[in-house]
Amino acid sequence: MIKRIEKLINLFRTHREVWWIIFYCVIYMGGFRIMEGAGHVHYHVIHTWLDDQIPFCPYFVLPYALWFLFNVVVVGWFVLKAEKYEYYRLITALMLGMTAFLVVSVVYPNRLELRPEYVDTSGICGKLVSFLYKVDTPTNVLPSIHVYNTVVLCHAINMNAKMRRRKVRLVASNILGVLIILSTMFLKQHSVIDVSLGLVMGVLMQIISDRIFETEEERSFAREMLYARSRSSRERLTEQN
Repeated sequence: MIKRIEKLINLFRTHREVWWIIFYCVIYMGGFRIMEGAGHVHYHVIHTWLDDQIPFCPYFVLPYALWFLFNVVVVGWFVLKAEKYEYYRLITALMLGMTAFLVVSVVYPNRLELRPEYVDTSGICGKLVSFLYKVDTPTNVLPSIHVYNTVVLCHAINMNAKMRRRKVRLVASNILGVLIILSTMFLKQHSVIDVSLGLVMGVLMQIISDRIFETEEERSFAREMLYARSRSSRERLTEQN
């Protein structure tokens, strides 16, 4: 036990960059708890007719719960195995979106009224859903951080050269990502609106983060691709004329 603790301490010493995301998560959770306890009188109810077409399915609680482990494992892998700029690109995107979520929740307090009135708790999934509903209030859900973080994590995985060579892990990660996003709607934890905005914000923030940490090699590749496309277009126009 002592050796494991020493190994963990040494890990934090040799990979000090991990403290950035740990420090941010402490601040984020503190801000989230303060915001949740604010007790707004008026909430904007998020709802669309598409939400009523999606059935409640307790089995989706499994991928929904795996999201927490997914975050830890992916960020941990990028700390230990990826290039530092890839790690910083990942956590920058995560922090940008999570901060934007807090701002939106303060400016535009929102809530859902989608949860079923009765949940069958005879099975393990039903029990987990019941527990989830107790610990996670249906307030301040816009945009969905479950969806946002999943988009950012999957993008980072697909961009990493080492992970692209590990086809099984790559495919498994993407499948899990899709299931996590679907789970937010099938558990009635999020509206289609929350999910859509989470997807859009994930793409936008990732573009910003990619731009900040873009390497010279990536810039050169982008220029070459742009030049190749423009050259191909000119050749087609010449052939037509």
